[in-house]
Amino acid sequence: MRAHEAGALHGQLNAPSWLQRPTDVNDLLPGLWPQSVRRGSQCGILKVGNLKVTDIAEQVGTPAYVIDEADFRARARAFKTAFDEAFSKELGGPVDVYYAGKAFICTEVVRWVRDEGLNLDVCSGGELAVALRAGMPGERIGLHGNNKSDAEILRALEHRVGRIVVDSLAEIEQVARLAERVGVVAPVMLRTTVGVEAHTHEFIATAHEDQKFGLSLASGAAFEAARRVGELPALKLLGLHSHIGSQIFEVAGFEVAARRLLALYGRIVNELGLPLGEVDLGGGYGIMYNSTHVPLPVETLAKGMADIVAREIEAHQVPAPVVSIEPGRAIVGPSTFTVYTVGITKDVTLDGGQSRRYISVDGGMSDNIRTALYDADYSATLANRRSSAEPRLSRVVGKHCESGDIIVKDEFLPADVGEGDLIAVPATGAYCRSLASNYNHALRPPVVAVKDNEVRTLMRRETEDDLMALDVG
Repeated sequence: MRAHEAGALHGQLNAPSWLQRPTDVNDLLPGLWPQSVRRGSQCGILKVGNLKVTDIAEQVGTPAYVIDEADFRARARAFKTAFDEAFSKELGGPVDVYYAGKAFICTEVVRWVRDEGLNLDVCSGGELAVALRAGMPGERIGLHGNNKSDAEILRALEHRVGRIVVDSLAEIEQVARLAERVGVVAPVMLRTTVGVEAHTHEFIATAHEDQKFGLSLASGAAFEAARRVGELPALKLLGLHSHIGSQIFEVAGFEVAARRLLALYGRIVNELGLPLGEVDLGGGYGIMYNSTHVPLPVETLAKGMADIVAREIEAHQVPAPVVSIEPGRAIVGPSTFTVYTVGITKDVTLDGGQSRRYISVDGGMSDNIRTALYDADYSATLANRRSSAEPRLSRVVGKHCESGDIIVKDEFLPADVGEGDLIAVPATGAYCRSLASNYNHALRPPVVAVKDNEVRTLMRRETEDDLMALDVG
């Protein structure tokens, strides 16, 4: 391959238009952090739940994911309360809220979800194992996945999960065969591809036609799937499922999805005579990663979606179904931040005199792949002290052997950030630990919860012994 010009991330040393130079580089942007996070008035050390981040780092080391348990629980309750109230007013019944375990799952988090009255959506045998270990009742679990194994489906059936979301015509026969073996009637929902292009990154938009998930509404596959399920005594069709993508900040996409989903719902009820009772509108509600992101208040979101469903039910003249939703990122994302220790720093200057500070930390793409995978934008702050230095355009990078090992592409950080300082990156609760890897044989960080001025380890830091235990050579 011949030499080529440097890519878009190289040689572009101006801050992006959305990133404004701060008046005070120590300020915390509201909405990015768990509700209890603030700076100490004297020393400027970041605190969460009245605990200093420096003390947490000393106790558990860095990198570390820090989750505010009270914040997580409050967000979970807010979804349940707001959607129950909005849908009870419009449709006369509450909503089933399924926490999307793929965002982040461990046994203690499942217990929080259970205790707050939410159900749980899992999409693999491993996530199902965690749910069962945590004591989540089978009837409050939904199993997702586009390529479920026989073993995963059998385990779900044996533990009487509340629903299996069927993703293809072939899976209908698979689930029916396994249900007959276990001697149960399997409750299923049909994952319907409704043809909605969510305004989000291509890799996390999931309701357009040309992708791996679901049964196409436009091609007739979804209706055919309902017909086949209705002919199999080992299956019970609960209803229809839709998910249009992730990191969505408006309800318009849900309106189109609901319209198409309820039109299909009515056709199945009227033409096939199947007594459907449920509709799942998925999740994907956006959170704040930087100043351009403005999430809808959960009450506004709930009312908007309740209005949409009520209108479409009336338009299509169908009985009001039980509605379910699947927030994951919107609950755990803002409840968590990651703490790193700074190592090497360097200044990079190009022609014209522009420069950027590169701040290397002790983690990287092994604990947050989203910047490299989705071109995600994160924010950061100096966590162990207050600084009086000028803001400096900086890039927070990891220690891996990849030029794309970037955690925060652009941020104004104090010019005096140096070795031994702590950097905190907010909104890392979703899809950071879940997507974490052992690249370069990195050890995955711990997840610790803060509550009542105490730190508890939910998932311990990996050790070299953990790595070697898998190396049978």
